[in-house]
Amino acid sequence: MLRLNEEFHNPAKHLLLKKKKLMGAWLQMASPFAAEIFAKAGVDVLMIDMEHGPNDILSLIDQLRALGRFDSVPIVRTPWNDMVAVKRILDAGAYGVLIPYVNTQEEARNAVAACKYPPQGVRGVAPSPRAPGWNMNSMNYLAHANDEILVMTAVETLEAVDHIEEILQIEGLDGVFIGPMDLATSMGHFCNPSHQEVQAAIRRVEEAALKSDKFLASVAGGMDAAREKFERGYSLVIPFADGGTLGAAAQRNVELFQSMFPER
Repeated sequence: MLRLNEEFHNPAKHLLLKKKKLMGAWLQMASPFAAEIFAKAGVDVLMIDMEHGPNDILSLIDQLRALGRFDSVPIVRTPWNDMVAVKRILDAGAYGVLIPYVNTQEEARNAVAACKYPPQGVRGVAPSPRAPGWNMNSMNYLAHANDEILVMTAVETLEAVDHIEEILQIEGLDGVFIGPMDLATSMGHFCNPSHQEVQAAIRRVEEAALKSDKFLASVAGGMDAAREKFERGYSLVIPFADGGTLGAAAQRNVELFQSMFPER
């Protein structure tokens, strides 16, 4: 939540629109402790997952509170391209959204409209929720939200690939996020984004996005893969997650223990 006399400013959005490089991480455990740990580590963007993670509005707010004294910027992957869900997420205090399964220009236009107050969009105006500060100096938020909220849509189907040039024309859309697993599976290559047809589709999106004024984002299977994507022109890459990081650390320690004491 903004301090009493603080104006809403989203540094991650402005860096991404300049096509600077930011690293992100998924928050999928609905844990404010994980959020706090990752923020203290200095991750640029923390993507709170309300599509696949077990989050609701109250667990979202708990994580936003945990991030409050750190510089990490909270973005939320929404459950769906739904204006009511988006409104509640933004009113809770998210600095932006990743909206899944956006396949056409009209769907992208609706996604942007859900994030903008009139006349640019259809987001309901209320000074009383958490984001505007419980009606305390609420114009510090309301007057800047349309410019500062980050709006990103996901490319997860061949339909979205086929419409990518039209999607990138939508005013107010800041970036597109390639979901390689969903894209591969939707193309008939179950969980196989390395398939040449999927890679060709990804290249189509990359080429279109890199020529546009929108930034390009995606996931990566670790820091080496993230480096490769950054070098290809991606601005936001998410190479790890809270649950996956914890699981990998636990598994390494179990394997080390078993190798040290095989006859236990």
